[in-house]
Amino acid sequence: MARAATAHRDRPVTRADIEAKLQEIRGEVDTTATEAKSYALTAGIVAAVVLIGGAYLLGRRRGRKKSTVVEIRRV
Repeated sequence: MARAATAHRDRPVTRADIEAKLQEIRGEVDTTATEAKSYALTAGIVAAVVLIGGAYLLGRRRGRKKSTVVEIRRV
């Protein structure tokens, strides 16, 4: 298989060839990483809002269950 991939080349692989291929791969990785960061940041913000909202609602419910109701009547 490696022989078939190199069969179309008439010259040996040079350092410039390797560097060019690595730069091409690095560009693709950088692009993918940038896109993934934006999705991760959005997901993190949404998760934080949901967590804070859930804690607020659960705390509010617990506060209502534990609070004492005092009635004041005038005679």
